[in-house]
Amino acid sequence: MPCNPDAPANLGLFAESDLLQPARTEVLGPQARVLRGFALPWTERLLPRLDEVLAAAPFRQMMTPGGHTMSVGLSSCGALGWTTDRHGYRYSAIDPQSLRPWPAMPEVFRQLAEHAAQAAGFNDFNPDSCLINCYRPGAKMSLHQDRNERDFNAPIVSLSLGLPAIFLFGGQQRSDKSQRVPLLHADVVVWGGVDRLRYHGVLPLKDGTHPELGRQRINLTFRHAG
Repeated sequence: MPCNPDAPANLGLFAESDLLQPARTEVLGPQARVLRGFALPWTERLLPRLDEVLAAAPFRQMMTPGGHTMSVGLSSCGALGWTTDRHGYRYSAIDPQSLRPWPAMPEVFRQLAEHAAQAAGFNDFNPDSCLINCYRPGAKMSLHQDRNERDFNAPIVSLSLGLPAIFLFGGQQRSDKSQRVPLLHADVVVWGGVDRLRYHGVLPLKDGTHPELGRQRINLTFRHAG
């Protein structure tokens, strides 16, 4: 699954105890939560399915409408995949690289997303898209809103795997001050309702090696896009 296939399989800068968090819930906003360690019971079933998805739709670095190549590797699964090029940001049922439908969303992905949404107060979440991002050391995601979905009533469910990252959770305007939220392996962030259109991003990833995923962070973001 790595977007960095040469990643060494050792702990590097991090001790294993630093890469896990005990299960608990933190409040980011009225309808935004961090579910610490939520996905730990799921990873043994989830990671093999992730390998299968990425074998069918490998990571690639896409271009923004402004002509910049993203530092993050991207893939998708589900009925709709998120994509970007010089023509804009959008969802598509077809992988532009293979010209085939995106891989189906594994059932364990769907179940995890639904359970996380419910734990954060959002019942009946039905994700039809999972955007998969791969961060190598130095990769980042600028502040942005998730606005390409047709329905803003459904929450965003975001799972972190691998190396620690600093998640930026801002306000309704790009200029609003952002919270800096450390995310570790198996943490899930859920936001929706009044918080659904808050700006968010990821600071440049620090170097290190995760015992299961190597020198990378993988982020699965579940959405109802269609």
